[in-house]
Amino acid sequence: MARTCDICHRGSTVSISRSHSNIATRRKKFINLQTRSINGQRLTICSNCLKTQTKRAK
Repeated sequence: MARTCDICHRGSTVSISRSHSNIATRRKKFINLQTRSINGQRLTICSNCLKTQTKRAK
């Protein structure tokens, strides 16, 4: 399973972590994914989309 949001299709990004000696190492930053059941479907959505969904439901 890919680590992407089922609604906005946002995925991981690439960043650089720096050690104490300032050596650059590439790393992946993953988004905050949550598994929720929406309309009877089990979706993996990011927390940003989850926040928007709850705002629109009110």
